Amino acid sequence: MFEWVYVYPWVKALHVIAVISWMAGMLYMPRLFVYHCSAEVGSVQSETFKVMERRLYRAIMNPAMMVAWVAGLTIAWQQSYFAVPWFHLKLAAVVLMTIIHVMLGRYVRDFAADKNRHTHKFYRIINEIPTILMIGAVIFVVVKPF
Repeated sequence: MFEWVYVYPWVKALHVIAVISWMAGMLYMPRLFVYHCSAEVGSVQSETFKVMERRLYRAIMNPAMMVAWVAGLTIAWQQSYFAVPWFHLKLAAVVLMTIIHVMLGRYVRDFAADKNRHTHKFYRIINEIPTILMIGAVIFVVVKPF
């Protein structure tokens, strides 16, 4: 017989692991872009960055994001979090994080096609946005200020 009380800690652990993995990629990918900007198009270094970026995005970030969403929404539904204000703010931060994730995927494709349109300064700024969103999400979940 299925008992949520026994499954909940496992779903929560899976969610935390997925979020940590997703955040690692979200923080590392823009840093790769910063260094990729300085690599000459067609160079061995540039081609190595392309492989690193593609693998990070497809093998780590995408699966981690999907697991974080599924586990997080499962917890929110089971715990009735959709009715509390702090969860709406946390969800907004995660939606914004997902938008950044999709943007990073576009930049991966741009670099892969040797069509990067941004400077290393742009990627340094982009690198800070996931950190700010993560801080907000953690505060909303742990402190529950609203």
